[in-house]
Amino acid sequence: MADSTGQEPTEPGHTGAVAADPYDRIAWRDLYARSAALRELAAELAAHHAHTTDLLADAFLAAYLAAPRVREAAEMAPSRLFNREVVAELAASPGFAALRRETAGDPYAAALAVLAEAPALRLLLDRTEPVREAADRAAEARRSAGRPARTAGETARQAGATAGALGAGATSADGAAGPASAPAAPAGQAASRAEAAARQALEAATPGIRAAARTATAQAVRVTREEAALMRAWGVGHGELERMPYEERARLAERLRTGRLARWAELIGRFRQMADGERARKVENATGELIGVTLGDDLSRVLPSELAHLGLPELRAVFAARYAAGELMLYDSRGEQTTGQGAVIACVDTSHSMYEEGPGGITREAWSKACALALLDQARHARRDFVGILFSAADKLQVFRFPADRPAPVERVLEFAETFLGGGTSYQRPLSAAAALLAEEFDTAARGRGDIVLITDDECGVTEQWTREWQEARHRLGFRLFGLAVGAPTATASGSVLEALCDNLRPIEDLTDVRAAADLFRLI
Repeated sequence: MADSTGQEPTEPGHTGAVAADPYDRIAWRDLYARSAALRELAAELAAHHAHTTDLLADAFLAAYLAAPRVREAAEMAPSRLFNREVVAELAASPGFAALRRETAGDPYAAALAVLAEAPALRLLLDRTEPVREAADRAAEARRSAGRPARTAGETARQAGATAGALGAGATSADGAAGPASAPAAPAGQAASRAEAAARQALEAATPGIRAAARTATAQAVRVTREEAALMRAWGVGHGELERMPYEERARLAERLRTGRLARWAELIGRFRQMADGERARKVENATGELIGVTLGDDLSRVLPSELAHLGLPELRAVFAARYAAGELMLYDSRGEQTTGQGAVIACVDTSHSMYEEGPGGITREAWSKACALALLDQARHARRDFVGILFSAADKLQVFRFPADRPAPVERVLEFAETFLGGGTSYQRPLSAAAALLAEEFDTAARGRGDIVLITDDECGVTEQWTREWQEARHRLGFRLFGLAVGAPTATASGSVLEALCDNLRPIEDLTDVRAAADLFRLI
């Protein structure tokens, strides 16, 4: 029923349980407009329950805001007190702080959390329908109680205006208002009773709301962490994700979850972590692996404690004397070749046999692609070009180039990881293609000492003419060839083709062991 102004009276108080400025609510509205999943969820809940879109907005803002504040119950519209209780319990859940580490300031992650909370919220709404019905009755009773008072006030104003027009003998405003205001007292009492009943129903439901909120938060933490770990495994950084439009990020997440190599994301992540650890073990400007301390005059390997003597005038002469005598303390290392400067090229066998599974259901292809992606990381950290060459039979080859001076688009990385050629195995064509790329780099940019990593599960022959050309290219360009024989012990046997070609060759028997390739990441 409309009041005398023609407008339906509204209940007092806020409809949003989380205090937020207009810009934060715009973030919710924009995301809601872009997310079909959120709109479908809202439509599904709204078909059976009232005020659920407001509840979803509150859950989003609680996860998204830097410092969310849940309004006091006295600030809320009676019909939204249930929403306020749910959000307050979400915020008080033991896992909420962990959830916000993934979602604060990230609208996509906050929306993902809301969708993850949906099953628990849906069940809660079904079980607590009487509680929300009681709140709606209280709200309607409060609105009804307000209508007689507004009518009495309007009558009084009209009577006052009439009295002013007719003079002192006219009916007073107070007299006109008296009869009209009489129904206000019973209506107010009914509203108070309805509100008390709604409060009691909400208090009785609080333990169930708390349990549902904890379940919802735990589910949201699991889902958001899993997606964050998936993105990290594929090398997609948090900064890149924040700059990515919502629709693109949603498509990427779906592709990573459902793609052909999705179940090996954990292996890819372990490879990348191992490579990070090996990079940390490197000694800058030193040759080989650090094994201790020795004496000498190589200033590129001098210990920081020796260099500190140069900062004290009274010790500079001592430093100079020890330098002249070759008695400075230096990092000592095993004699390995220095890191290359040219491109890092991963030649990955994608013949039919690479589909074969090893321990833990990991295929040879998954292991080799995970290693190749870690090599891509290695190259980018060293500001070196990376090239992925997928090969099988002599007529099947695909090249993916990732220049050091340009970003590596995640779509291109995924295409490299997911491409599989099938067929037999030929070494000559991929290795020739790799040597040609290094020759091009040497001729145009004067960069030599590139590194080629050949990952295969088979052995094949090479011609004498090709071998001569290969050795000439190696001598001119100074590159190294590392070999990884995955599940093919005969390929690493004495006298094998791989042994003759490679500077560094190892068999990979346990596909769950990423450390089998660890020294690659110290040498490359």
